[in-house]
Amino acid sequence: MPKSSTGRLQRRCALTDRPLLSPLIVTLQLDAASQDYFDALRTAYFPPAINHLKAHMTLFHNLPGGEQQAVLETLAREAARRAPFPLIVAGLMKLGRGTAFRLESEALLSLRAALAAAFGPWLTQQDREKFRPHVTVQNKVSPAQAGALFDHLSQGFSPFEAVAEGLQLWRYQGGPWAPLAVVGFQGGAR
Repeated sequence: MPKSSTGRLQRRCALTDRPLLSPLIVTLQLDAASQDYFDALRTAYFPPAINHLKAHMTLFHNLPGGEQQAVLETLAREAARRAPFPLIVAGLMKLGRGTAFRLESEALLSLRAALAAAFGPWLTQQDREKFRPHVTVQNKVSPAQAGALFDHLSQGFSPFEAVAEGLQLWRYQGGPWAPLAVVGFQGGAR
């Protein structure tokens, strides 16, 4: 099997023999202070050997890699219609083997629904499931460790506001993600 420029084996289409492109991921860009807060918690509590990413709020997990231009055009179109908007970091979520912060925002739900409609034919089962916006700060630990962190972070937690500033497009690389684009929200005032 041929290797890519990164030295990794490259999967190829059986019909065309062209390289198969890794899936695309779309995340929400958060304001710097919120991003720093979630990153610090993820660095502290996510198992280091598998923590290849910064904290993130995933909108879509697996869009077709060969549709990068169409995905980017859709993101740009939706971002142009929206101003940055507030999110309420409303509480914590148990993930079974991890812990996350639950986000609430009607504007976020509206954005996700518009993008899901545009990407409809490409959505995997995971991306068709009910959207539960969250930022994961711990995962792939024992249920006891996850429960302990949930309890620890819940003590004295008060909801706070974060700001959604745009959309980020990534390419999955077998663990790490390669950044492809950031599209800021460009609409009117909040």
